[in-house]
Amino acid sequence: MDQPMIPPAKPIIGDDERAAVDRVMRSGMIAQGSEVAAFETEFAEQLVAGRTCVAVNSGTSGLHLGLLAAGIGPGDEVIVPSFTFAATGNAVALTGATPVFADIDPVTFCLDPASVAASVSERTTAVMPVHLYGHPADMAGLGEVAAQHGLRIFEDAAQAHGATLAGRPVGSFGDFGMFSLYPTKNMTSGEGGMVACATEEIARAVRLLRNQGMEKQYANELVGFNARMTDIHAAIGRVQLGKVGGWTTDRQRNAAFLDSHLEGVVVPAVLEGATHVYHQYTIRVPADRDGFVAALRAEHGVGSGVYYPIPNHRLDSLAPYAPGLDLPETERAAREVVSLPVHPSLTQEDLERIVAGVNTLAKAGS
Repeated sequence: MDQPMIPPAKPIIGDDERAAVDRVMRSGMIAQGSEVAAFETEFAEQLVAGRTCVAVNSGTSGLHLGLLAAGIGPGDEVIVPSFTFAATGNAVALTGATPVFADIDPVTFCLDPASVAASVSERTTAVMPVHLYGHPADMAGLGEVAAQHGLRIFEDAAQAHGATLAGRPVGSFGDFGMFSLYPTKNMTSGEGGMVACATEEIARAVRLLRNQGMEKQYANELVGFNARMTDIHAAIGRVQLGKVGGWTTDRQRNAAFLDSHLEGVVVPAVLEGATHVYHQYTIRVPADRDGFVAALRAEHGVGSGVYYPIPNHRLDSLAPYAPGLDLPETERAAREVVSLPVHPSLTQEDLERIVAGVNTLAKAGS
């Protein structure tokens, strides 16, 4: 196969990002400082309807500190999806609380409100949906369950920068919403996370927790962590923030082309009122998914990803929280999903090669 491989993801770092890093390096102020503060303000204004934002050193830190700031700890149960990256359940477990895994809606791959309702116990404190692959979770349905049972809502929006539901941005529904800034996300700061907070009380608690428990130097108010974002990372993030809207448009255009040309596979749905930002373009391949992935790469030079082949409730690390749990839609998705390239760097030729490869393999049964 003579053609270059089409990668499943491709971080975009250009001269603007390099110049921003150089500017910070020349200033001599490279730890958390004015760049972080500016990034927090700009992120809040552009992506979460002005909610107070707190920058941290990773998305996982954002979830962990957000949960702690919201008072989650031993004795609490937080309902989360099993079909997601392990950081969601890990963050709950790290607080001393218990992650409770619920099933997903087979159309959106996000938490199913009915499964959440069936998972509520007397210890359940909150539900934390993931806006998986860039499609918003059913916040109306989850909100009804939460209201009925007196639960709080937190959002894992790691993959959903700019996604909306009924015109409202994700990250603005719950007590807090966390966005990841890892290199392969829709925008990056090199590494990092952003916590969008519903109240100043939660925001202040996250600030304390990220900085050894202090707002004023040496005046430690609680036991905290070192989870600060550097000005170097924030400078990258500020540049990317100015580009993510255009990149999202590119992703949506690429997804529309795939939607209209792919055959023999189940393409991703977009529910009415939802804006999908296509962190991943995830299809279902009901027969021999793994063979399909291997052939797509070997015969057509198209890379892809399988997110996530092992549900959280079956991971060695998290299975003890879910003995004997049966989540049929989660298991089915783990067997069938494939994420195709949809990133902004794709050319028209790339898109046509992806379509040709997928359609050929789907027709042949891979």
